[in-house]
Amino acid sequence: MNEAFLSARAVTKSYTMGRRRLEVLRGVDLEVARGDFLALRGASGAGKSTLLHLLGALDTPDSGEIRLAGARLRELSERELTRLRNHKIGFVFQAYHLLPELDALENVCLPARVARVPAAEATARGRELLARVGLGDRLEHKPNELSGGEQQRVAIARALINQPELVLADEPTGNLDSRTGEEIIALLASLRAERNVTLIVATHDAHVAAHAPRVVELVDGRIRAV
Repeated sequence: MNEAFLSARAVTKSYTMGRRRLEVLRGVDLEVARGDFLALRGASGAGKSTLLHLLGALDTPDSGEIRLAGARLRELSERELTRLRNHKIGFVFQAYHLLPELDALENVCLPARVARVPAAEATARGRELLARVGLGDRLEHKPNELSGGEQQRVAIARALINQPELVLADEPTGNLDSRTGEEIIALLASLRAERNVTLIVATHDAHVAAHAPRVVELVDGRIRAV
């Protein structure tokens, strides 16, 4: 049997809030094959963002193990984790996280510049991606000149600039109206198929989750199939 591209085994995570200890994840087990499109569903506060952050090496679990492309994340150095996040993982957040002083093309190209991709190549990739997400005529617009849906399209292009193997999207439609949200999730699904990336979308919205071939739910800190 082939090893899963991404896996979590008995993963736990808790936080201390004053004198209270809040258990968020209580033994998460999850396997995702390369190229899968998985929707991670759950109520607000269920721990979806926490789990995505662990899967994307933005945080570390209290216990358990996460593997990505055969690598045990806990065994990697900070430098190796930084390189992994920059080269293999693309992140799409609900709040977009675009830099206000940069235009659309500059925002998209930023991870490529961090990865030391030559400027001309980064710009060419950025232009191509912005055209693909329907913003070929918005290259020089800054975030405050773009609608919420357009900003999220910029964020998606930015997530793909370094040709990642894994894209993690945390409530990517949460700040959008229903019609724009449908367009965004359809765009993510289309780009995933075109580029053969593994896509995990965390959402509380059953309509968004319905776009994914596979849906799991986070309940009481554990994963269950839907």
